Amino acid sequence: MAPPRLIHSAPGLPDTGALLPLPAAAAAAASMSGPAAETPSAIQICRIMRPDDANVAGNVHGGTILKMIEEAGAIISTRHCNSQNGERCVAALARVERTDFLSPMCIGEVAHVSAEITYTSKHSVEVQVNVMSENILTGTKKLTNKATLWYVPLSLKNVDKVLEVPPVVYSRQEQEEEGRKRYEAQKLERMETKWRNGDIVQPVMNPGVTMKLMDEVAGIVAARHCKTNIVTASVDAINFHDKIRKGCVITISGRMTFTSNKSMEIEVLVDADPVVDNSQKRYRAASAFFTYVSLSQEGKSLPVPQLVPETEDEKKRFEEGKGRYLQMKAKRQGQAEPQP
Repeated sequence: MAPPRLIHSAPGLPDTGALLPLPAAAAAAASMSGPAAETPSAIQICRIMRPDDANVAGNVHGGTILKMIEEAGAIISTRHCNSQNGERCVAALARVERTDFLSPMCIGEVAHVSAEITYTSKHSVEVQVNVMSENILTGTKKLTNKATLWYVPLSLKNVDKVLEVPPVVYSRQEQEEEGRKRYEAQKLERMETKWRNGDIVQPVMNPGVTMKLMDEVAGIVAARHCKTNIVTASVDAINFHDKIRKGCVITISGRMTFTSNKSMEIEVLVDADPVVDNSQKRYRAASAFFTYVSLSQEGKSLPVPQLVPETEDEKKRFEEGKGRYLQMKAKRQGQAEPQP
């Protein structure tokens, strides 16, 4: 069976406050912010989850949560990058680190998305995001998601021009040192996945929309494989390899790469095809690995059918997926090496 594909036309610049000049972005953020006090390096946005945010199980769609995470990161990083006098810019999403879905969010609950700038290099901003769900009938809150995102400031006059980032003030020297280590780690990993000229910059298409479409394709692959209710468990690093230019047609492909006893890893690839500029060929725009789990009607995790790789490429991808699975399992258990 051919892997599922989702073909979508890339629109122009989205009308979100995250991509507006500073005053409009600040106004959009203020209109969505909750009662918590904001600082120049932190923000909180809140939204009640409606029925059109639901997946087939009635919980909030994982892609919707990813989109809200990106919106919060875009607002706070764009605001910070425009905090000094100079050329106006928009904060462009370059990379999303591993994102874990710790608990499902239900329709009718309020999502509290808190974003904070935790490190800046000369040309990039690290934003850490926590997502809480609130049952407004009981007042109960729970942590549902944690994510780390990296942004780069692009000039509004020339989106190919990367500007310098205003520095942040750290309360402790250790914070800056820890942030620098995270920056170097993601930079090294990103270099290993670079395409074309290696530039990883903001797509013209809204990256939050792209991530939601990627999650939908991964969900189709997982549902076809196990034929049960499935939910997003985590997302490995999402890398944006190149711009998705205005007027491109994008093709999003998903393929299963690995299965453990109760989880499925799906690789999602985003390719962009310029239909106006004949000099440009189809290119890889983004890629990521999604992990899904199968659930019973009672919400209990179920064993998943095992993937049987046949070709050499499939076997190689399976072993690489197994390595990522064991590495994350060991990390969760606080071990340096996974145990047999």
